[in-house]
Amino acid sequence: MAWCDVGVNLFSEQFTTDREQVLARAHMAGVQRQILIASDLAECQHNINWCQLHADCSTSAGIHPHQASKAGPNWLQQLQSILTNNDIVAIGECGLDFNRNFSSQADQIDVFSKQLQLANEVALPVYLHERDAFDTQYQLLKDYGIKHGIAHCFTGDSTQLKAYLDLGLYIGITGWLCDDRRNQALLDAITYLPLDRICLGTDAPYLLPKNLSPKPKSRRNEPAYLPAIAERVAQLKGLSLHDVEVQCWQNSVTLFNLERGMP
Repeated sequence: MAWCDVGVNLFSEQFTTDREQVLARAHMAGVQRQILIASDLAECQHNINWCQLHADCSTSAGIHPHQASKAGPNWLQQLQSILTNNDIVAIGECGLDFNRNFSSQADQIDVFSKQLQLANEVALPVYLHERDAFDTQYQLLKDYGIKHGIAHCFTGDSTQLKAYLDLGLYIGITGWLCDDRRNQALLDAITYLPLDRICLGTDAPYLLPKNLSPKPKSRRNEPAYLPAIAERVAQLKGLSLHDVEVQCWQNSVTLFNLERGMP
């Protein structure tokens, strides 16, 4: 098996004691590549340092909407200066979150807009976060002509899905798909989601898939659990697990311009 986990928060405090073991367990489960998520520039630097020692890992670089008001006066110049690093494969995690509003909406829009412009300048895909802000986010994506990126941890409805697909984006599917208590909109939407636009991510250590058997004693999610998400996709789409594996791997390679193909 060969899977790429396109969403790992490896420098979460939940992984402080066993990051190497997490990577080893992922490999044993067939997860051969991992895209680490950066929510701010400090986390991005941690990710870069890790990637330099682990050739199977790459990272995004950017400012999460929760961090927008704390980005600092020189954040854009700092971000620009690190983008020459070959381990960086996307701009983000960036976007808008009007649900929690940990940063003001004005700051979120300003920081997001500048990252969209930067993504255009450096020709990198955008790694998107959105919650309760779809209309504003979608309009900004159109305004900046964004056609390359991923809607990370998509939980929206079929109308939102089709809008993202029309832009040319890939759709990031996580363990949310396996949570029958809150996934109805996504279940309806996935009917319209073509296999060649799906990327799989755990968002570890969050969003533990509910279909794991046996269930881990810890509620912590890991990249090793990615195949459980793929199994649910295969079931819903009426496909073989092998077909999901091959296409999702190729989608990840294409989206992030990964140098190494199928192992």
